[in-house]
Amino acid sequence: MIELPESYTLAKQINENLLGKRVTAVTAAASPHKFAWYYGDPADYASRLIDREITSAIGLGIFVEICLSHTRLLFSDGVNLRWHPKAGPIPKKHQLLLAFDDGSSLSATIAMYGGIQCWEEGNDFDNPYYKIAKEKPSPLTDDFDKNYFNQLLSPEEVQKLSLKAALATEQRIPGLGNGSLQDILWKAKLNPRQKTNTLTKEETNRLYISIKETFFEMAHSGGRSTEKDLFGEPGGYQVVMCAANKEKPCPECGNLIQKESYMGGSVYTCPGCQPLA
Repeated sequence: MIELPESYTLAKQINENLLGKRVTAVTAAASPHKFAWYYGDPADYASRLIDREITSAIGLGIFVEICLSHTRLLFSDGVNLRWHPKAGPIPKKHQLLLAFDDGSSLSATIAMYGGIQCWEEGNDFDNPYYKIAKEKPSPLTDDFDKNYFNQLLSPEEVQKLSLKAALATEQRIPGLGNGSLQDILWKAKLNPRQKTNTLTKEETNRLYISIKETFFEMAHSGGRSTEKDLFGEPGGYQVVMCAANKEKPCPECGNLIQKESYMGGSVYTCPGCQPLA
């Protein structure tokens, strides 16, 4: 799933490998998917994209935005992006396929759910999470400072929430989802069930530092090991709190990592490092 480390990594790889490539053919919605969400009619994507060149890419929280001449192409959480050099195999099923003038191609496939949006400059794309991702500071920037973080947690409605609900829902912090949250809380020695209004000043400071440092390490390591990059390779950041390490010893204290169901998903915690008071 695309979270901040992956959107950062994918955008970086697109900028390093795809700039200047011209789109020569477009195949959209070739493999029908009930939970593939397009902006407008995918049948119109060819007219919007053919003969357009990729000029840049940017990671925006759970989104990867590719800028082409006069056109925007946006991929959201749940979309798997892969670049296929000339000799590379192309997936049999895909929700979008772009062919380039050098013989390479870019595919977008969706497993569970995901959004693919294409629009021409001058037309408004109305998506609240996209607007949030563009407006709010990323934890990878200096604007996401301690004062901003304290203000983010201060509203009464946020104070009533658990840490998982406060941090990994509503995109309060763009790109922070349940996946990246696990290691962030483990490193901060906090439990996802803990109420935000019970945080001490010292715990709040630990949480802020962990968000900044963990995201930096994840992003600059090429994403998380549980996800794959533009070339289909797993990220270089080795996730500790994940399904692969369930019932394995915590590298900090030796207690066995536990998996629990919480808020419609799974959380992974160390009972030694993250006790719930």
